[in-house]
Amino acid sequence: MIVVGLGNPGEKYKNTRHNVGFMFLDRLSSSWRSGPNYQYAYKKLAGTDLMLVKPMTYMNLCGEVFKFLPHDDIIVVYDDLDLPLGRLRIRKDGSAGGHNGIKSIISVIGQNFPRIRVGIGPKPKDVDAADYVLSDFTPEEFKVLDRVLQVAVDALECILTQGIDKAMSLYNSVDLTNEVER
Repeated sequence: MIVVGLGNPGEKYKNTRHNVGFMFLDRLSSSWRSGPNYQYAYKKLAGTDLMLVKPMTYMNLCGEVFKFLPHDDIIVVYDDLDLPLGRLRIRKDGSAGGHNGIKSIISVIGQNFPRIRVGIGPKPKDVDAADYVLSDFTPEEFKVLDRVLQVAVDALECILTQGIDKAMSLYNSVDLTNEVER
């Protein structure tokens, strides 16, 4: 199975809300190799061999990675502005929901791929969405994000061992939003 985490390359974006997918993968590996337009690592989780992939194009072009990788057994992990920080949403497939990275992937492989969406919202009313997703998490938000990313790893393990339906029933209801101090 290939686990693709979405983000933007470079130190400038390392701690931004849009890089949740990269942060997720960094929990699973700290040793990255370079491929054509992506970084990758291998990990065994719950008895399953995983290839972890970080597209090294910017978010709006991340679908390009699937020109180099098979896409019949993947799961994509990414940020979701419509979910509050402290929530996950696992889906078997679906639309892009306004996420440009997912739009890019759908344009290459279609929308039938499983995903783990990690909440980064809500966006303040007076802030542009693009500015918000490219802003860093606050120290308080990082504390919640740390817990949410661990739950996301647990959810991935559940997907591998018990299937996506079971993972959706267990993890889509997890709510750590009350731990956010804004």
